[in-house]
Amino acid sequence: MKTLLILITFLLLTHFTSVASAASDPRTHTNNSFGIHLLFPSELDEAAKLVNSNGGEWGYVIIPIQSGDKDREKWQSFLDEAGEKKLTPILRLATEGDYFNTKVWRKPRHEDVLDFANFLHSLDWPMQNKYIVVFNEVNRGDEWGGTANPAEYAELLSYAVTVFKSRSQDFFIIGGGFDNAAPNQGTEYIDQYSYMTRMNEAVPGIFNQIDGFASHSYPNPGFSQPPSVVSSKSISSFDYERSLLQKLSSRSLPIFITETGWSLEGVSDEARAQYYETAFTSVWSDKDIVAVIPFVLRAAAPFAQFSFINEDGSPTEQYKKIQSMKKNKGTPPLSQKVLSVQDPIVIQDSKKFIVKKEDEGDFSPSSVLRATFEWIMRI
Repeated sequence: MKTLLILITFLLLTHFTSVASAASDPRTHTNNSFGIHLLFPSELDEAAKLVNSNGGEWGYVIIPIQSGDKDREKWQSFLDEAGEKKLTPILRLATEGDYFNTKVWRKPRHEDVLDFANFLHSLDWPMQNKYIVVFNEVNRGDEWGGTANPAEYAELLSYAVTVFKSRSQDFFIIGGGFDNAAPNQGTEYIDQYSYMTRMNEAVPGIFNQIDGFASHSYPNPGFSQPPSVVSSKSISSFDYERSLLQKLSSRSLPIFITETGWSLEGVSDEARAQYYETAFTSVWSDKDIVAVIPFVLRAAAPFAQFSFINEDGSPTEQYKKIQSMKKNKGTPPLSQKVLSVQDPIVIQDSKKFIVKKEDEGDFSPSSVLRATFEWIMRI
């Protein structure tokens, strides 16, 4: 009898200590693809009411984290609250305005990436996949120190994959989304297709290294085209990017639409609401799309034209429409921390293993082992 129980204990400990060794493909489990872009960690409650409404769980939120904002208490609180509200967090790396030219973002350095990897690895995440987007719209010069440079970005992205993965294989690395309206204009702007090609020329196979692809599938030109418009600059631009990816890599990457949205300056709020419904049920129902994350939940000028919440705090029509849409109850692989809070295993005197909710308690492998052997010896 005791031999059998010791075997059970061994299996139990194996379950506790076996942690997945790599980020998983989110297309392999039930997924809630609705998301929203945040500017501040304090917006999680409003975000949950939008992306987890009408049956949804584990919708997505993306938020930028700047290189000078590594407040551990702040970001741990953000991740903890995301887990409590069943939101999937994506952190987008960012620098800050260039000291000498405030019209552009400072070009990131290798030490920025290393610092981000060390800091973000020190945090407890709510799920197995730790989603990271490596900078933003780098095909614009003003997002890369004033001069767009595909070779430099490809090398830094490759370095980011190496550094983050060396900290944890659970980091899920997504390349930065491109400005899908950018023309070919020297080094000030480079259209995303030329930029992607030049990235691969500089670092062959760069798109085989990342885990996911970010698309900024805005309804361009003018953030105002209806969802029926199919072009390399419209909300269908992810499909054109995917076609190029298939030529440049040997992998089928999951796609994250990390920015999109119609401008109130060109489209009425009522029309935007209808456009979103049409887009989600047609163009964005593609099997490779993991998340659609419009920009932005709440913003003042110059981004008020995209905001889902009015300046007086009331919801826009586009907010109401997305909130009313049916959503999936996502089932992503959760972190051990979240699992232990939701369903800790405790030992009962009735000589049965049962799952019970507990507000607190030590459910580490060593404590479970100790409690189990104490129970065995009482038999």
